[in-house]
Amino acid sequence: MDSSTSSADLTTPRLLDITGLDSIVTNVLCKFKQRADFGYKKYGQNLDRNDLETLDWITHAQEELMDAILYLEKLKTTVGGTFKK
Repeated sequence: MDSSTSSADLTTPRLLDITGLDSIVTNVLCKFKQRADFGYKKYGQNLDRNDLETLDWITHAQEELMDAILYLEKLKTTVGGTFKK
């Protein structure tokens, strides 16, 4: 954050100008939006919720990261051992 950007600028809802972004960044931003929509439909709330303590958020993050490790391990086994140790 540079000196011209205040913390209020980071929390104020506004449209995101994606003009000039490369296709990879644009795709990731679209996936974030899709994921947020999916989560809201599934759980009926978004990340602005206030019902969780800090430790709860940490636990959720740990669980998500453990799942990611499992997915990576699965992909390694399906590649057929082409990775060197």
